[in-house]
Amino acid sequence: MLKKISAENIKELRSKTGAGMTDCKKALEASNGKIEIAIEALRKKGLASADKKSARIAIEGLVESYIHAGSRVGVIIELNCETDFVARQDNFHQLAKDLAMQIAACQSVKYVSKNDIPKDIITYEQNIEFEKEDLGNKPKEIKNKIAQGRLIKRLNELSLIDQPFIKKPEISVDDLIKQHIALLGENIKVRRFQRFILGEGLESKNDNFAEEVSNMINNK
Repeated sequence: MLKKISAENIKELRSKTGAGMTDCKKALEASNGKIEIAIEALRKKGLASADKKSARIAIEGLVESYIHAGSRVGVIIELNCETDFVARQDNFHQLAKDLAMQIAACQSVKYVSKNDIPKDIITYEQNIEFEKEDLGNKPKEIKNKIAQGRLIKRLNELSLIDQPFIKKPEISVDDLIKQHIALLGENIKVRRFQRFILGEGLESKNDNFAEEVSNMINNK
């Protein structure tokens, strides 16, 4: 019989590990409420004490790039840490490369986290979900619940840290970063990134050029 996980259990585990509330809840559920087993599980995942470091200022780091095979997609990312010492570590460099590769693979990703998504984009996506035809005949309460669930899923698709890590899908990108925070002992933050796709945006420019040529001919 599974033990019911209380808020007090989660709070106790969080105070002992510094891990996030959700991670603590999952660890307790997996360990049937046994604190010591949950602590061990969090430590193995590299999540223990990671959140305690997440508020510290990260101004060092590096700019990493990734060019996909065929040279049609490229990514530049800025990854920050607290000291130049950690910025030189192989583990930190590998994390930056993995994150750049993740961004290249997940073309729906446009923001570091959901907190970075502008309010007008959230409103736009919300309106799309609420206006979908398959919700038209459903009661308002059910319609709102389904649309809200779909909105959360869509916002997750736009957020880098909410993606499953492509090399290890059982963890998220957020988990991957937390593991490196625990491993390297410093706060780590993705500050920004830019994806480049060969030929992106050229079609509209060509259309404008064609229009300009047509106008020139007609005006002769």
